[in-house]
Amino acid sequence: MFPVRDNIPSRRPPLVTVLLIMINSLIFFLFSETHPAVYAKILYKYGLIPVKITKLVISGAPFSFDDLYPFITSIFLHGNMVHLISNMWVLWLFGDNVEDRMGHLKFLIFYLACGIIAGITHLIFNPLLRVPVVGASGAIAGVMGAYFVLFPTARIITLVPTFFLVPVFIQIPAVVYLFLWFLTQLYSGTVYSVIGGAVVSGVAWWAHIGGFVAGVLLNRHFLKYRY
Repeated sequence: MFPVRDNIPSRRPPLVTVLLIMINSLIFFLFSETHPAVYAKILYKYGLIPVKITKLVISGAPFSFDDLYPFITSIFLHGNMVHLISNMWVLWLFGDNVEDRMGHLKFLIFYLACGIIAGITHLIFNPLLRVPVVGASGAIAGVMGAYFVLFPTARIITLVPTFFLVPVFIQIPAVVYLFLWFLTQLYSGTVYSVIGGAVVSGVAWWAHIGGFVAGVLLNRHFLKYRY
């Protein structure tokens, strides 16, 4: 199922949501398309590599700034075009309404906080992983978690694939759509990515889970106003 749009208009222009989409897209197209070799090095330098943090924890060595900044910089990097477009679409779909409720600055802080928590969750469940994890999906999962709480009665217009390749659009309550999405992440994370510290199919399932739970629990602390 692919979410197309929701039925909740935002009251104010989602400036931070648009800015985040622009920054993520600019970074990807500036380096990935023009300097692929350089971009590969960027992914390893600024992506989050769990085993590096695990070694520091085991050794008891102090953390430096260079060890910690990937928890933020990794949020703004993407592995390929599909990764970027899918993430930015979901951010656009859910971000405007959540930003509307929080205000611009609080939404930005909330987004980054969820992304950091998502990275920590990924680290906990994949401590030996040597491949850098990148992408905004953990932070966006936090936005989805906030939407789950703040707009449960909203309707998500969803494209459902059929056997005859005829597009079918249905309206699904946000609380149902997002809960089912969370269950798929929890199932996949439990079945595929716990054993051996590996990420199957390149998906950081536990980053999504951690981000979503963070969004559910933290959103009320960032609200600008209440209905």
